[in-house]
Amino acid sequence: MTTPYAIAPSRLAAIIDFLQAAEKLKDTLRSGITSNGRAESTAEHSWRLCLMVMLFDRELADYDRLKLLRLCLVHDLGEAISGDVPATCQSPDDGRAARERADLETLCAPLPDDLRGEILSLWDEYSGGTTPEARMVKGFDKLETMLQHLIGRNAADFDYAFNLTYGTQHTVRHPLLFQIRELVDAATRERIAACGTRK
Repeated sequence: MTTPYAIAPSRLAAIIDFLQAAEKLKDTLRSGITSNGRAESTAEHSWRLCLMVMLFDRELADYDRLKLLRLCLVHDLGEAISGDVPATCQSPDDGRAARERADLETLCAPLPDDLRGEILSLWDEYSGGTTPEARMVKGFDKLETMLQHLIGRNAADFDYAFNLTYGTQHTVRHPLLFQIRELVDAATRERIAACGTRK
């Protein structure tokens, strides 16, 4: 008995090639430190971003939740090639967005046109903040980074005060983001106070 293929073999091969290349995101390290003291990967950051969207599903009822998850999955995918730029080193004119977009195009090259177009379109939407979903994910992205700063086993000279200004414009756009931001800011101030006069 023959089993019909669910997908054309060439399409399947292209998707597997992409998945194997995207695996590099597991080894793409960020500046954030885990609670056990090791550098977190970009894949771990993206996973926790997806988890945040899932856990706030009820509060996000007015949003396309599948699109939110897709945006979370692709927002840093290009970093599999050139790596992550720490939040403390980013600036609006650092060329990071253009580099990430070019890297994403390279990473997506093996994919069939429809999938490549979908991923690139999602990334453009996120990067440009052109939809409510993209703006929400940008806010969650900043908050996830700040939460990691708070839980990480950081170096003694870690600048917790960075959290207090990081991503402010992205985390005050929605009542949920604002509410989470208030909690993170309060925890950051507690951490700063516990560190004494050091930032």
